[in-house]
Amino acid sequence: MGTSTLIAAIAGALVGGFLTLAVVAALRFARGSRELGSDGEQATYRTLHLASRAAENLRGGLADEGAVRAARHLRTLLACDILAIADARGAVAIDGPGESLREFVASVVAEPFDGARTRVLPVPVEARVTTPWAIAAPIIVDGAVAGVVIAFAASRHAPMVRATGEVAGWVTAQLRLGDLEASRTALAEAELRSLRSQISPHFIYNALNAIASFIITDPPTARELVIEFADFTRYSFRRAGDFTTVAEELRSIHSYLVLERARFGDRLEVMLRIAPETLSAVIPFLSIQPLVENSVRHGLEARERGGRITISAEEIGANVQIVVEDNGVGIDPDWLESHLGHSTGRRDDGGDDHVGLRNVDTRLRRMYGEEYGLVIETNIGAGTLIRMSVPRSQPMHDAEFTADSMTGPTP
Repeated sequence: MGTSTLIAAIAGALVGGFLTLAVVAALRFARGSRELGSDGEQATYRTLHLASRAAENLRGGLADEGAVRAARHLRTLLACDILAIADARGAVAIDGPGESLREFVASVVAEPFDGARTRVLPVPVEARVTTPWAIAAPIIVDGAVAGVVIAFAASRHAPMVRATGEVAGWVTAQLRLGDLEASRTALAEAELRSLRSQISPHFIYNALNAIASFIITDPPTARELVIEFADFTRYSFRRAGDFTTVAEELRSIHSYLVLERARFGDRLEVMLRIAPETLSAVIPFLSIQPLVENSVRHGLEARERGGRITISAEEIGANVQIVVEDNGVGIDPDWLESHLGHSTGRRDDGGDDHVGLRNVDTRLRRMYGEEYGLVIETNIGAGTLIRMSVPRSQPMHDAEFTADSMTGPTP
């Protein structure tokens, strides 16, 4: 074979190989495009992804550092040259080459807006970078201008004006969600403070008196009671977490009952019927303890011969059911109906008795739904049974607990 023939054969093989690779690449690209969806579907995905990323950074408010990151995503969403977000006090977050625009942005926020209308303003020559137009849309919260979104663009065409107004409305919704989340957090903290305030006056006075009575006659018992008192108060007044585990709550109840037994002696009998698989279940912090305290204070304390408290926990379907039962003096069903409203859903702020029950009932209903409110069976002279249920699976709730809590207490 001649040299020219050999070169021609090699060239042909190379060309064929390149064509084969090109065909394979084209097929893979086409298949990949089909997997990603149509152009419209891909555009929708990008829009939702950018909005989701921006939302994560807006819940702290416009003055928060997250506003700078949100501006970056919103600028990409609007495809404008520069985007600024400012709050009513003048805090400015800018994405893009717009540092020279800060004074101009502050002046836009300071001027009154005509309702919720989007304005198109010329950018002053001295502040202008490459964009002659500023499209400013107000962020309206509770009827007042809380800030402004400004898109800087080379043109002022209608689609950009409408899109900027829509983005400002979306930012408003995120700020409202952030305020709602803050309000819910504040409400949860207030409810816990209410429960803690019920612990302090009555129980602490009695516990300290019981400890004092053993200091001279039985120092070892006094030391044990001091330790239990410290454990109980440390748990009850902790600051971390709105949720705990059944095991951790029972450990605190163990300390509480040890202190109460120091007062009651043999008049207080406690029985536990806890299924092992329920110990790790997540429950609202301070939700079982108020039920036990209610049984002691309002069920057994008034009885001269004391009585018995039974605490049980078991899995029933998708829920963990916790029952606190006593054979004490009971509660008048009519009073229970008017003050707790279990049958009708009514609420009444009158009276301080059983405030722990009201608080726990309200928290359960708010967290899990109306069907998770306390169920109470009682009558005068017939004792009280309180049933509490929580979902077994709570992936959105994290419990704070110690490693040794999983062993469970033995009151």
